[in-house]
Amino acid sequence: QVLLVESGGGLVQPGGSLRLSCLASGTIFGINTMGWYRQAPGKQRELVANITSGSSTSYADSVKGRFTISRDNAKNTVYLQMDSLKPEDTAVYYCNADGVQTHWGLDDYWGQGTQVTVSS
Repeated sequence: QVLLVESGGGLVQPGGSLRLSCLASGTIFGINTMGWYRQAPGKQRELVANITSGSSTSYADSVKGRFTISRDNAKNTVYLQMDSLKPEDTAVYYCNADGVQTHWGLDDYWGQGTQVTVSS
């Protein structure tokens, strides 16, 4: 059983910063790509950023230059540093682990989501 547990969400003023963390727990032999998605009310879930096991990164245009994704492969943890936050960044942020290798094979997993609210 693999679980993704997110932390670090909350309420922040415009221009502020937050750091999200996501730990993948369980008997895991490796994870290909870890990433963050977000879903605002009335909108589809969208990719925010992802990072491969080799540390190649990809960002949505809307967050480039403001958000930084990183991971610790030894701890199966991915981070999202969010700076210069804007009200339009308000959403539920979901952690995703793609290509998780376990005893049972290869699969994908999602976290339960953490709320980020940017408001004055």
